[in-house]
Amino acid sequence: MNRYPSTLIRKDRVGSPRYFGSTKYPFIGFDVNDLYIITIQGDRLDNLSAVFYKDPTLYWILQVANNLKRDSLYPPIGIQLRIPQNTAQIIEDFDALNL
Repeated sequence: MNRYPSTLIRKDRVGSPRYFGSTKYPFIGFDVNDLYIITIQGDRLDNLSAVFYKDPTLYWILQVANNLKRDSLYPPIGIQLRIPQNTAQIIEDFDALNL
């Protein structure tokens, strides 16, 4: 599930791409099935999502669930990182927001 195909591309009057619209992210609530890890040096969100979700493109779920900045794939070292397990519902909510 790549988040970029859902990104709206705004076009000018002649149909040329002008700029990208904003991607909207769903609220990711806490769940009893969530996993938690403590980050270590070298952890990357895409690698963690590959390990836990079998899909490195779902790194944005970790960013949103943990209120991390979206300018880096490297989480701060030594923080508790929540890994939501209800990815099907999260992706469904994402798709609904970005039709």
